[in-house]
Order: sequence, then C-alpha cells, then structure tokens
Amino acid sequence: MTGRGDARTEVLDRIRRALAAAPPGPVVIPRDYDRESLGGAGDVERFTETVAEYRAQVQRIDAASVAATVAALIPPGGRVIVPADLPPEWIAGIDQLTDDPADPLSTGDLEHADAVVTGCALGIAATGTIVLDSGAKQGRRALTLVPDHHICVVSTDQIVDTVPQAFAALNPSAPLTFISGPSATSDIELDRVEGVHGPRTLDVLIVE
Repeated sequence: MTGRGDARTEVLDRIRRALAAAPPGPVVIPRDYDRESLGGAGDVERFTETVAEYRAQVQRIDAASVAATVAALIPPGGRVIVPADLPPEWIAGIDQLTDDPADPLSTGDLEHADAVVTGCALGIAATGTIVLDSGAKQGRRALTLVPDHHICVVSTDQIVDTVPQAFAALNPSAPLTFISGPSATSDIELDRVEGVHGPRTLDVLIVE
C-alpha cells in the first residue's frame, strides 16, 4: 500500500516531468498603470462619493470653516487630540491636547479623547481611501488608531484619481496607513463589526 508521503512524491515527480517536457513561457506582467492624473486635479466629486460609500461622514467646506465644523462634530466641551504641527486655525476655540513627539501622550489619554483631528498625505478618488504617512499635520500612527473618532481634513489638491498615482507620490519607506471608512471587519456570515482595530467613526472634511 502506497503511503501518503510516497503518493505526494509521485504526484510532484509527474508534475516536474510534465513541466520539463514543455516548460511554460515567461509571464509578462503589465506595468502600464495610470501614474499621472487623469484630467488635471484629482476628481473631488468621485472621492466624495467613494468615501461616503464606506460609511464615512463627508463634508465639503472652505478653509475658514474647519474649526467650526470640527467643533460641531464633538460633544459640547469635548476634547480633541492633535499632532503638534496641526494648523492652529483648524482647532481654534476647541479644548485640545497636543501630542508632542518629545513627550508623547499615553494610551489612556488617546483612549479618553472625544476625537483626534489630523490632516493626511493624500486621498484616492477611485477607492475612497485616505493615506497617512506620519508626515505633516498627521502625527504618529497611534493617534489615528486608538481614539474612537477620527476627523481628517483633506485638501482638494491632495486628491489623486488612482492607486498607482498615489503610490507614485508616496514614500514607500514611510509608515503608510490606508483608511477606507471606519475600522470594520466581517465574520464568515458577513456580519459587519466596526471599531475592531481603529476608530468606529470617521469624518472627512474636504477643504475646497
């Protein structure tokens, strides 16, 4: 009686002999991705629609309305966490706790905040994705993973059309975080659960 190991060896040997007799040709992988914008500036309308499809709340506002919009998204008297280089006009008049890289906030501070406010590296219109790279106005990765509410400010000139365009603009060695809606997962029965490994609430403010 042939053992399981012997059967496996026989099958693999047959495959090797068949491949040796007629080796497959080289596989050419197309790399002609759209790396340039499809029509000047990124498609803001499409970005707005695709972000909303992921159950994020989206508002299009002007630069002067950022602070008032943020204030309306948090409870009265609420406190927000902000990276050290966030523009002060974005959170004027709002109780805030700054995460200083030289003296970072504790996990407890992040957990008990009403929200975190950040900028982003860019947004992708085709997928409704926001990309963070721990660069300007974003802070360290923990700021957007621990608090339960993330308010992200995206300028229209940060929006690109496709994923290849995004990768062409990003530094691959940076700590990249791709956000498509609130944090969520589904089990085998497709029951959606939000807030498993990040914020349950995502507000995206698109600044014209």
